[in-house]
Amino acid sequence: MTTTSDQDAAEQNSADESGTMAVLKPALAQIAEDIDASFDALLAVAGDPRDRLIEAMRYAAIGGGKRLRPLLLTATAGMFGVDRASAVRAGTALEAVHVYSLIHDDLPCMDNDATRHGKPTVHIAYDEATAVLAGDGLHVFAFEVLSDPAMSGDPFVRIELVRTLAMASGANGMAGGQMMDIAAETASFDLPTVTRLQQLKTGALLAAGVEMGAILGRVAPEGRTHLRGYARDIGLAFQIADDLLDTEGDEAVAGKALRKDAERGKETFVSLLGVERAREQAKMLVEQAVQHLASYGPEADVLRAVARFIVERDH
Repeated sequence: MTTTSDQDAAEQNSADESGTMAVLKPALAQIAEDIDASFDALLAVAGDPRDRLIEAMRYAAIGGGKRLRPLLLTATAGMFGVDRASAVRAGTALEAVHVYSLIHDDLPCMDNDATRHGKPTVHIAYDEATAVLAGDGLHVFAFEVLSDPAMSGDPFVRIELVRTLAMASGANGMAGGQMMDIAAETASFDLPTVTRLQQLKTGALLAAGVEMGAILGRVAPEGRTHLRGYARDIGLAFQIADDLLDTEGDEAVAGKALRKDAERGKETFVSLLGVERAREQAKMLVEQAVQHLASYGPEADVLRAVARFIVERDH
């Protein structure tokens, strides 16, 4: 039997979701358009035997994904009055690293996935060798973009952006988390280890988006504490939501294969906590993330909406 309090809670949740999307939908549409245009301009076809490589890079980078990482970057930068074109340029570099990681993650030697964002993965659409090179090319492209004087006239800003993205990408970030994920197929991980894995594999690049936005905004490191807390909490919430989607989601909506972790015997937040506890933990992390932004006004509304969207999304 449905009680009045249940109905009130459902209505409140519906209102919250509507409010979130009212803020987020135009922001997501704009960042998708901006990032696609940036990749299109910066990844020009060469007109020589390199074309197959560049076409594969463009295939992977243009027209797919939620663009949450560059959105976090541009939204954070916008809070501090940064020129949007500069923020989009940095966001393109960040997204390039994310896309390269997906290309390599989909390879037969890793997850062996055939679809990504509802279309064939790069090694299926092209071939394995081209996919490896496309990932390599996008990885290096990111640092070409950040180190170019067109990124910023201040070399100290450029080098801090480069170092932040490098730290988030390598053994102390996404790549290290990926290695832990591979190890999880043959080992039994407890909750602290799974948390550390996901902080590296998923959380590092999300946090880099917020950090890079603050760098562009000339926010001193000691002034980034609240933003770092926000980034840490949404990173974990994002992965818990991903684990829930992997358990309960629809492959047609997700545009990729689901339920892979269970098939491979990997421990996840859902397998360790159970569905309901995992869902409550994700909601708690989102509320904590929003609280980290309490000192900011409407200029932080997009960041608040991103946090709430993380647990409301269906893909």
